Amino acid sequence: MPNSTSLPHQKITAIFQAGVAAADPQQAVRNCLHIQNNQLQIGLNTHGDVQQRTGSWQRIHLIAFGKAACTMALAAQECIPAHLLAGRGIAVTTYDNVFTIDNFDVFGAGHPLPDTAGLQAANYITERLKQAQQKELVLILVSGGGSALLPSPVPAITLAEKIETTNLLLACGASINEINCVRKHLSQLKGGGMAQLAADADLHALILSDVLGDDVSTIASGPTVADDTYFSDAIKVLKSYQVWGNIPFSVQNHLQLGKLQLYPETPKSDASFFKNKAYTLIGSNAISVDAACIYAKEQGFSVDLYSNQLCGEARSVAKSLALYAKKCQSLGLKQATAIIAGGETTVTLSNACGKGGRNQELALAFALAAEELALRGDWTFLSAGTDGRDGPTDAAGAIVNDETLLRMRHANIDPIAILNRHDAYTALKATNNLYITGATGTNVADLQILLLYPIHE
Repeated sequence: MPNSTSLPHQKITAIFQAGVAAADPQQAVRNCLHIQNNQLQIGLNTHGDVQQRTGSWQRIHLIAFGKAACTMALAAQECIPAHLLAGRGIAVTTYDNVFTIDNFDVFGAGHPLPDTAGLQAANYITERLKQAQQKELVLILVSGGGSALLPSPVPAITLAEKIETTNLLLACGASINEINCVRKHLSQLKGGGMAQLAADADLHALILSDVLGDDVSTIASGPTVADDTYFSDAIKVLKSYQVWGNIPFSVQNHLQLGKLQLYPETPKSDASFFKNKAYTLIGSNAISVDAACIYAKEQGFSVDLYSNQLCGEARSVAKSLALYAKKCQSLGLKQATAIIAGGETTVTLSNACGKGGRNQELALAFALAAEELALRGDWTFLSAGTDGRDGPTDAAGAIVNDETLLRMRHANIDPIAILNRHDAYTALKATNNLYITGATGTNVADLQILLLYPIHE
Protein backbone atom coordinates (compact mmCIF):
# COMPACT_ATOMS: atom_id res chain seq x y z
CA MET A 1 0.00 0.00 0.00
CA PRO A 2 1.11 3.59 0.11
CA ASN A 3 3.76 3.34 2.80
CA SER A 4 2.23 4.21 6.16
CA THR A 5 4.96 6.81 6.61
CA SER A 6 4.42 8.38 3.19
CA LEU A 7 2.87 11.84 3.03
CA PRO A 8 -0.19 10.85 0.93
CA HIS A 9 -0.96 7.99 3.33
CA GLN A 10 -0.64 10.22 6.38
CA LYS A 11 -2.82 12.90 4.85
CA ILE A 12 -5.59 10.61 3.63
CA THR A 13 -5.88 8.77 6.94
CA ALA A 14 -5.87 12.07 8.84
CA ILE A 15 -8.77 13.32 6.71
CA PHE A 16 -10.67 10.08 7.39
CA GLN A 17 -10.03 10.34 11.14
CA ALA A 18 -11.31 13.93 11.14
CA GLY A 19 -14.58 12.59 9.75
CA VAL A 20 -14.73 9.85 12.38
CA ALA A 21 -13.98 12.33 15.17
CA ALA A 22 -16.98 14.44 14.11
CA ALA A 23 -19.17 11.43 14.91
CA ASP A 24 -17.75 11.01 18.42
CA PRO A 25 -20.81 9.64 20.23
CA GLN A 26 -19.66 10.62 23.72
CA GLN A 27 -19.32 14.29 22.90
CA ALA A 28 -22.56 14.27 20.92
CA VAL A 29 -24.46 12.90 23.92
CA ARG A 30 -22.82 15.35 26.30
CA ASN A 31 -23.86 18.23 24.05
CA CYS A 32 -27.53 17.21 24.36
CA LEU A 33 -27.93 16.39 28.06
CA HIS A 34 -27.86 18.99 30.84
CA ILE A 35 -29.17 19.22 34.39
CA GLN A 36 -30.95 22.37 35.53
CA ASN A 37 -32.83 22.70 38.83
CA ASN A 38 -32.37 18.96 39.35
CA GLN A 39 -34.24 18.25 36.09
CA LEU A 40 -32.87 16.73 32.92
CA GLN A 41 -32.83 19.06 29.92
CA ILE A 42 -32.61 17.34 26.51
CA GLY A 43 -31.49 19.31 23.47
CA LEU A 44 -33.82 18.88 20.52
CA ASN A 45 -31.19 19.54 17.86
CA THR A 46 -27.45 20.11 17.39
CA HIS A 47 -27.69 23.59 15.85
CA GLY A 48 -26.70 25.44 19.00
CA ASP A 49 -30.09 27.00 19.78
CA VAL A 50 -31.86 26.64 23.10
CA GLN A 51 -34.72 24.31 22.18
CA GLN A 52 -35.02 21.87 25.04
CA ARG A 53 -37.29 19.09 26.24
CA THR A 54 -37.77 18.62 29.95
CA GLY A 55 -40.22 17.08 32.39
CA SER A 56 -40.62 16.33 36.08
CA TRP A 57 -39.42 12.80 35.54
CA GLN A 58 -39.22 10.81 38.74
CA ARG A 59 -37.00 8.12 37.23
CA ILE A 60 -34.99 7.76 34.03
CA HIS A 61 -34.45 4.39 32.34
CA LEU A 62 -31.22 4.31 30.29
CA ILE A 63 -31.13 1.90 27.34
CA ALA A 64 -28.42 1.97 24.66
CA PHE A 65 -27.96 -0.25 21.63
CA GLY A 66 -25.82 -0.16 18.50
CA LYS A 67 -22.11 -0.07 17.72
CA ALA A 68 -21.67 3.08 19.81
CA ALA A 69 -23.87 1.90 22.69
CA CYS A 70 -21.17 1.73 25.35
CA THR A 71 -19.63 5.11 24.61
CA MET A 72 -23.06 6.75 24.44
CA ALA A 73 -24.18 5.05 27.66
CA LEU A 74 -21.06 6.17 29.51
CA ALA A 75 -21.61 9.78 28.43
CA ALA A 76 -25.28 9.73 29.44
CA GLN A 77 -24.49 8.29 32.85
CA GLU A 78 -21.91 11.04 33.40
CA CYS A 79 -24.56 13.68 32.63
CA ILE A 80 -27.46 12.33 34.73
CA PRO A 81 -27.33 12.31 38.57
CA ALA A 82 -27.44 8.78 39.97
CA HIS A 83 -30.55 9.42 42.07
CA LEU A 84 -32.59 10.04 38.89
CA LEU A 85 -31.66 6.72 37.30
CA ALA A 86 -34.09 3.80 37.42
CA GLY A 87 -31.73 1.04 38.44
CA ARG A 88 -29.05 -0.39 36.21
CA GLY A 89 -28.82 0.76 32.62
CA ILE A 90 -28.71 -1.59 29.63
CA ALA A 91 -26.23 -1.45 26.74
CA VAL A 92 -26.11 -3.82 23.77
CA THR A 93 -23.28 -3.59 21.27
CA THR A 94 -21.05 -5.65 18.98
CA TYR A 95 -18.56 -7.96 20.65
CA ASP A 96 -15.58 -5.82 19.64
CA ASN A 97 -17.13 -2.67 21.11
CA VAL A 98 -17.95 -4.12 24.56
CA PHE A 99 -16.44 -2.60 27.68
CA THR A 100 -17.53 -2.53 31.32
CA ILE A 101 -19.64 0.39 32.57
CA ASP A 102 -20.47 0.84 36.25
CA ASN A 103 -24.17 0.23 37.02
CA PHE A 104 -24.85 -1.04 33.48
CA ASP A 105 -25.64 -4.49 32.19
CA VAL A 106 -23.58 -4.70 29.00
CA PHE A 107 -24.37 -7.31 26.35
CA GLY A 108 -22.27 -8.28 23.35
CA ALA A 109 -24.30 -9.52 20.39
CA GLY A 110 -23.95 -10.61 16.76
CA HIS A 111 -23.64 -8.28 13.77
CA PRO A 112 -24.39 -8.19 10.83
CA LEU A 113 -26.28 -11.43 11.49
CA PRO A 114 -28.26 -11.71 14.74
CA ASP A 115 -27.45 -14.35 17.35
CA THR A 116 -28.91 -15.82 20.54
CA ALA A 117 -27.01 -13.34 22.71
CA GLY A 118 -28.82 -10.51 20.92
CA LEU A 119 -32.13 -12.30 21.43
CA GLN A 120 -31.49 -12.55 25.18
CA ALA A 121 -30.60 -8.87 25.31
CA ALA A 122 -33.74 -7.95 23.37
CA ASN A 123 -35.88 -9.91 25.83
CA TYR A 124 -34.19 -8.11 28.72
CA ILE A 125 -34.92 -4.72 27.18
CA THR A 126 -38.51 -5.72 26.44
CA GLU A 127 -39.15 -6.42 30.11
CA ARG A 128 -37.61 -3.09 31.15
CA LEU A 129 -39.75 -1.16 28.65
CA LYS A 130 -42.89 -2.79 30.02
CA GLN A 131 -41.95 -1.65 33.53
CA ALA A 132 -41.67 2.04 32.59
CA GLN A 133 -44.53 4.09 34.08
CA GLN A 134 -46.10 7.52 33.80
CA LYS A 135 -43.90 10.38 35.02
CA GLU A 136 -40.85 8.33 34.03
CA LEU A 137 -38.54 8.80 31.04
CA VAL A 138 -37.09 6.09 28.86
CA LEU A 139 -33.92 7.54 27.34
CA ILE A 140 -32.92 5.45 24.33
CA LEU A 141 -29.41 5.84 22.84
CA VAL A 142 -29.44 4.54 19.27
CA SER A 143 -26.55 3.95 16.89
CA GLY A 144 -25.89 1.97 13.74
CA GLY A 145 -26.10 -1.80 13.85
CA GLY A 146 -29.10 -1.80 16.16
CA SER A 147 -31.28 -3.80 13.79
CA ALA A 148 -29.07 -6.88 13.94
CA LEU A 149 -28.07 -6.49 17.59
CA LEU A 150 -31.62 -6.66 18.95
CA PRO A 151 -33.47 -9.49 17.21
CA SER A 152 -36.91 -9.97 18.70
CA PRO A 153 -38.78 -12.12 16.18
CA VAL A 154 -42.54 -12.32 16.28
CA PRO A 155 -43.80 -15.52 18.01
CA ALA A 156 -44.49 -17.33 14.74
CA ILE A 157 -40.85 -17.08 13.60
CA THR A 158 -37.70 -18.51 15.15
CA LEU A 159 -34.43 -16.62 15.39
CA ALA A 160 -32.83 -19.07 12.95
CA GLU A 161 -35.57 -18.36 10.41
CA LYS A 162 -35.13 -14.63 10.83
CA ILE A 163 -31.36 -14.98 10.42
CA GLU A 164 -31.88 -17.00 7.23
CA THR A 165 -34.14 -14.28 5.85
CA THR A 166 -31.70 -11.52 6.81
CA ASN A 167 -28.83 -13.43 5.22
CA LEU A 168 -30.72 -13.72 1.93
CA LEU A 169 -31.45 -9.98 1.94
CA LEU A 170 -27.83 -9.07 2.67
CA ALA A 171 -26.59 -11.29 -0.17
CA CYS A 172 -29.04 -10.15 -2.85
CA GLY A 173 -28.02 -6.48 -2.88
CA ALA A 174 -31.12 -5.06 -1.18
CA SER A 175 -30.75 -1.53 0.18
CA ILE A 176 -30.73 -0.86 3.92
CA ASN A 177 -34.22 0.68 3.65
CA GLU A 178 -35.55 -2.45 1.96
CA ILE A 179 -33.88 -4.77 4.46
CA ASN A 180 -35.28 -2.79 7.37
CA CYS A 181 -38.78 -2.79 5.87
CA VAL A 182 -38.74 -6.59 6.08
CA ARG A 183 -37.11 -6.62 9.51
CA LYS A 184 -39.78 -4.34 10.96
CA HIS A 185 -42.53 -6.75 9.99
CA LEU A 186 -40.78 -9.72 11.54
CA SER A 187 -39.92 -7.99 14.82
CA GLN A 188 -41.56 -7.02 18.09
CA LEU A 189 -39.16 -4.10 18.76
CA LYS A 190 -38.47 -2.52 15.38
CA GLY A 191 -40.77 -0.16 13.47
CA GLY A 192 -42.04 1.63 16.60
CA GLY A 193 -42.20 -1.49 18.74
CA MET A 194 -40.12 -0.03 21.56
CA ALA A 195 -42.30 3.06 21.72
CA GLN A 196 -45.40 0.88 21.94
CA LEU A 197 -43.97 -1.25 24.75
CA ALA A 198 -43.17 1.91 26.74
CA ALA A 199 -46.56 3.44 25.95
CA ASP A 200 -47.19 4.81 29.46
CA ALA A 201 -43.84 6.53 29.90
CA ASP A 202 -42.25 9.47 28.15
CA LEU A 203 -39.56 8.42 25.70
CA HIS A 204 -36.70 10.27 24.03
CA ALA A 205 -34.14 8.85 21.65
CA LEU A 206 -30.70 10.29 20.95
CA ILE A 207 -29.87 8.95 17.50
CA LEU A 208 -26.50 8.58 15.79
CA SER A 209 -27.42 8.01 12.14
CA ASP A 210 -25.75 5.49 9.85
CA VAL A 211 -28.42 5.92 7.17
CA LEU A 212 -28.23 8.16 4.11
CA GLY A 213 -30.68 11.03 4.39
CA ASP A 214 -31.01 10.37 8.16
CA ASP A 215 -34.49 8.84 7.93
CA VAL A 216 -35.07 8.01 11.61
CA SER A 217 -37.63 5.36 10.70
CA THR A 218 -34.78 3.47 9.01
CA ILE A 219 -31.96 3.95 11.54
CA ALA A 220 -31.80 0.67 13.53
CA SER A 221 -35.16 -0.07 11.86
CA GLY A 222 -36.86 2.81 13.69
CA PRO A 223 -37.76 1.20 17.04
CA THR A 224 -38.92 4.45 18.67
CA VAL A 225 -40.73 6.14 15.77
CA ALA A 226 -43.77 5.46 13.61
CA ASP A 227 -43.41 3.18 10.59
CA ASP A 228 -45.03 4.07 7.27
CA THR A 229 -44.36 0.71 5.59
CA TYR A 230 -46.75 -2.22 5.44
CA PHE A 231 -46.70 -6.01 5.23
CA SER A 232 -47.37 -5.67 1.51
CA ASP A 233 -44.18 -3.60 1.13
CA ALA A 234 -42.10 -6.29 2.84
CA ILE A 235 -43.51 -8.94 0.51
CA LYS A 236 -42.76 -6.73 -2.49
CA VAL A 237 -39.10 -6.36 -1.44
CA LEU A 238 -38.61 -10.11 -1.13
CA LYS A 239 -40.30 -10.82 -4.44
CA SER A 240 -38.50 -8.04 -6.33
CA TYR A 241 -35.12 -9.58 -5.42
CA GLN A 242 -36.45 -13.05 -6.27
CA VAL A 243 -35.79 -14.51 -2.83
CA TRP A 244 -39.44 -14.97 -1.80
CA GLY A 245 -39.35 -18.65 -2.73
CA ASN A 246 -36.18 -19.20 -0.68
CA ILE A 247 -37.27 -17.69 2.64
CA PRO A 248 -38.71 -19.98 5.33
CA PHE A 249 -42.39 -20.86 5.02
CA SER A 250 -43.09 -19.41 8.48
CA VAL A 251 -41.85 -16.00 7.29
CA GLN A 252 -43.95 -16.18 4.13
CA ASN A 253 -46.99 -17.19 6.17
CA HIS A 254 -46.55 -14.42 8.74
CA LEU A 255 -46.20 -11.72 6.08
CA GLN A 256 -49.17 -13.01 4.09
CA LEU A 257 -51.40 -13.19 7.17
CA GLY A 258 -50.26 -9.70 8.13
CA LYS A 259 -51.21 -8.43 4.69
CA LEU A 260 -54.67 -9.92 5.29
CA GLN A 261 -54.80 -7.92 8.58
CA LEU A 262 -54.73 -11.06 10.71
CA TYR A 263 -51.68 -9.67 12.51
CA PRO A 264 -51.41 -6.06 13.70
CA GLU A 265 -49.46 -3.63 11.52
CA THR A 266 -46.42 -1.77 12.82
CA PRO A 267 -47.45 1.39 14.75
CA LYS A 268 -48.36 4.36 12.55
CA SER A 269 -48.04 8.06 13.32
CA ASP A 270 -51.63 8.40 14.55
CA ALA A 271 -51.00 6.04 17.49
CA SER A 272 -51.75 7.96 20.69
CA PHE A 273 -48.58 6.86 22.53
CA PHE A 274 -46.38 8.78 20.07
CA LYS A 275 -47.58 12.04 21.65
CA ASN A 276 -45.05 11.64 24.47
CA LYS A 277 -42.23 10.28 22.29
CA ALA A 278 -39.49 12.41 20.66
CA TYR A 279 -35.92 12.19 19.36
CA THR A 280 -32.76 14.19 18.63
CA LEU A 281 -30.45 13.41 15.73
CA ILE A 282 -26.98 13.87 17.25
CA GLY A 283 -24.66 12.69 14.44
CA SER A 284 -24.70 11.53 10.83
CA ASN A 285 -22.62 10.68 7.79
CA ALA A 286 -23.30 14.13 6.33
CA ILE A 287 -21.81 15.76 9.44
CA SER A 288 -18.70 13.56 9.13
CA VAL A 289 -18.33 14.32 5.42
CA ASP A 290 -18.47 18.04 6.18
CA ALA A 291 -15.80 17.63 8.87
CA ALA A 292 -13.54 15.70 6.47
CA CYS A 293 -13.96 18.44 3.86
CA ILE A 294 -13.11 21.18 6.36
CA TYR A 295 -10.01 19.34 7.57
CA ALA A 296 -8.79 18.63 4.03
CA LYS A 297 -9.17 22.31 3.16
CA GLU A 298 -7.21 23.27 6.27
CA GLN A 299 -4.42 20.97 5.08
CA GLY A 300 -4.13 22.87 1.81
CA PHE A 301 -6.22 20.69 -0.49
CA SER A 302 -8.71 21.99 -2.99
CA VAL A 303 -11.84 20.13 -1.85
CA ASP A 304 -14.44 18.66 -4.17
CA LEU A 305 -17.54 17.17 -2.52
CA TYR A 306 -18.43 14.31 -4.83
CA SER A 307 -21.49 13.09 -2.90
CA ASN A 308 -22.78 12.95 0.66
CA GLN A 309 -25.32 10.27 -0.26
CA LEU A 310 -23.15 7.80 -2.15
CA CYS A 311 -25.02 4.59 -2.90
CA GLY A 312 -25.31 1.85 -5.51
CA GLU A 313 -23.33 -1.23 -6.49
CA ALA A 314 -19.73 -0.80 -5.31
CA ARG A 315 -18.20 -1.60 -8.71
CA SER A 316 -20.45 0.85 -10.53
CA VAL A 317 -19.74 3.56 -7.98
CA ALA A 318 -15.99 2.93 -8.39
CA LYS A 319 -16.21 3.31 -12.16
CA SER A 320 -18.21 6.53 -11.87
CA LEU A 321 -15.76 7.98 -9.37
CA ALA A 322 -12.80 7.10 -11.60
CA LEU A 323 -14.53 8.75 -14.57
CA TYR A 324 -15.06 11.87 -12.45
CA ALA A 325 -11.39 11.90 -11.44
CA LYS A 326 -10.35 11.53 -15.08
CA LYS A 327 -12.53 14.51 -15.98
CA CYS A 328 -10.96 16.58 -13.20
CA GLN A 329 -7.52 15.77 -14.57
CA SER A 330 -8.54 16.67 -18.11
CA LEU A 331 -9.65 20.11 -16.90
CA GLY A 332 -6.25 20.60 -15.28
CA LEU A 333 -5.42 20.44 -11.58
CA LYS A 334 -3.64 23.51 -10.26
CA GLN A 335 -3.22 22.14 -6.75
CA ALA A 336 -3.58 18.93 -4.78
CA THR A 337 -7.26 17.99 -4.69
CA ALA A 338 -9.28 15.91 -2.25
CA ILE A 339 -12.44 14.41 -3.74
CA ILE A 340 -14.60 13.37 -0.79
CA ALA A 341 -17.78 11.31 -0.55
CA GLY A 342 -19.85 9.57 2.08
CA GLY A 343 -22.60 7.01 2.05
CA GLU A 344 -23.07 3.29 1.82
CA THR A 345 -22.67 1.16 -1.29
CA THR A 346 -23.89 -2.40 -1.78
CA VAL A 347 -22.40 -5.62 -3.14
CA THR A 348 -24.49 -8.27 -4.87
CA LEU A 349 -22.79 -11.58 -4.14
CA SER A 350 -22.35 -14.33 -6.70
CA ASN A 351 -22.17 -18.06 -6.01
CA ALA A 352 -18.37 -17.96 -5.83
CA CYS A 353 -17.58 -15.71 -2.89
CA GLY A 354 -14.40 -15.01 -0.99
CA LYS A 355 -13.80 -12.56 1.83
CA GLY A 356 -14.24 -8.83 1.93
CA GLY A 357 -16.62 -5.95 2.45
CA ARG A 358 -18.15 -3.21 0.34
CA ASN A 359 -15.31 -0.77 1.02
CA GLN A 360 -12.61 -3.25 0.07
CA GLU A 361 -14.50 -4.16 -3.08
CA LEU A 362 -14.97 -0.47 -3.91
CA ALA A 363 -11.25 0.23 -3.43
CA LEU A 364 -10.13 -2.67 -5.61
CA ALA A 365 -12.71 -1.82 -8.26
CA PHE A 366 -11.53 1.80 -8.25
CA ALA A 367 -7.91 0.72 -8.82
CA LEU A 368 -9.03 -1.38 -11.80
CA ALA A 369 -11.20 1.43 -13.20
CA ALA A 370 -8.35 3.92 -12.79
CA GLU A 371 -6.07 1.59 -14.74
CA GLU A 372 -8.66 1.07 -17.47
CA LEU A 373 -9.22 4.82 -17.82
CA ALA A 374 -5.49 5.58 -17.63
CA LEU A 375 -5.84 7.89 -14.65
CA ARG A 376 -2.54 9.72 -14.69
CA GLY A 377 -0.06 10.82 -12.07
CA ASP A 378 0.00 10.08 -8.36
CA TRP A 379 -3.30 9.29 -6.70
CA THR A 380 -4.37 7.66 -3.45
CA PHE A 381 -7.85 6.37 -2.68
CA LEU A 382 -9.39 5.36 0.66
CA SER A 383 -12.76 3.75 1.27
CA ALA A 384 -13.59 2.71 4.83
CA GLY A 385 -16.36 2.30 7.36
CA THR A 386 -16.46 4.81 10.18
CA ASP A 387 -17.11 1.95 12.61
CA GLY A 388 -13.75 0.36 11.77
CA ARG A 389 -15.39 -2.80 10.43
CA ASP A 390 -15.94 -3.58 6.75
CA GLY A 391 -18.15 -6.64 6.37
CA PRO A 392 -17.05 -9.80 8.22
CA THR A 393 -13.38 -8.74 8.35
CA ASP A 394 -10.92 -7.06 10.70
CA ALA A 395 -10.39 -4.16 8.29
CA ALA A 396 -12.20 -0.82 8.13
CA GLY A 397 -11.65 -0.81 4.38
CA ALA A 398 -8.66 -0.24 2.12
CA ILE A 399 -6.22 2.33 0.79
CA VAL A 400 -5.00 1.86 -2.79
CA ASN A 401 -2.82 3.90 -5.13
CA ASP A 402 -1.42 3.89 -8.64
CA GLU A 403 1.01 1.07 -7.75
CA THR A 404 -1.43 -1.36 -6.10
CA LEU A 405 -2.32 -3.48 -9.13
CA LEU A 406 1.34 -3.78 -10.14
CA ARG A 407 2.18 -5.19 -6.71
CA MET A 408 -0.71 -7.64 -6.95
CA ARG A 409 0.43 -8.96 -10.28
CA HIS A 410 4.02 -9.27 -9.02
CA ALA A 411 2.53 -11.45 -6.28
CA ASN A 412 0.80 -13.59 -8.96
CA ILE A 413 -2.63 -12.25 -8.01
CA ASP A 414 -5.14 -11.57 -10.76
CA PRO A 415 -7.12 -8.55 -9.46
CA ILE A 416 -9.96 -8.99 -11.96
CA ALA A 417 -10.48 -12.64 -11.00
CA ILE A 418 -10.29 -11.68 -7.32
CA LEU A 419 -12.93 -8.98 -7.80
CA ASN A 420 -15.23 -11.39 -9.62
CA ARG A 421 -14.94 -13.79 -6.68
CA HIS A 422 -15.68 -10.95 -4.22
CA ASP A 423 -12.39 -11.84 -2.53
CA ALA A 424 -10.89 -8.37 -2.25
CA TYR A 425 -9.65 -8.99 1.29
CA THR A 426 -7.27 -11.73 0.15
CA ALA A 427 -5.61 -9.57 -2.50
CA LEU A 428 -5.50 -6.39 -0.43
CA LYS A 429 -4.02 -8.22 2.54
CA ALA A 430 -1.31 -9.78 0.36
CA THR A 431 -0.22 -6.34 -0.85
CA ASN A 432 -0.65 -4.61 2.54
CA ASN A 433 -3.46 -2.40 1.26
CA LEU A 434 -5.98 -3.10 4.01
CA TYR A 435 -6.82 -0.18 6.30
CA ILE A 436 -7.16 -1.50 9.85
CA THR A 437 -8.28 0.89 12.58
CA GLY A 438 -9.96 -1.37 15.11
CA ALA A 439 -13.41 -0.60 16.47
CA THR A 440 -13.98 3.17 16.59
CA GLY A 441 -16.98 3.19 18.91
CA THR A 442 -19.15 5.02 16.39
CA ASN A 443 -20.93 4.23 13.13
CA VAL A 444 -22.11 6.75 10.54
CA ALA A 445 -21.72 4.65 7.38
CA ASP A 446 -18.65 5.03 5.10
CA LEU A 447 -16.25 7.69 3.87
CA GLN A 448 -14.42 7.77 0.53
CA ILE A 449 -11.44 10.04 -0.08
CA LEU A 450 -9.46 10.39 -3.32
CA LEU A 451 -6.30 12.50 -3.38
CA LEU A 452 -5.22 13.74 -6.81
CA TYR A 453 -2.04 15.66 -7.48
CA PRO A 454 -1.15 18.00 -10.36
CA ILE A 455 0.65 16.34 -13.26
CA HIS A 456 3.95 17.94 -14.13
CA GLU A 457 4.76 17.26 -17.78
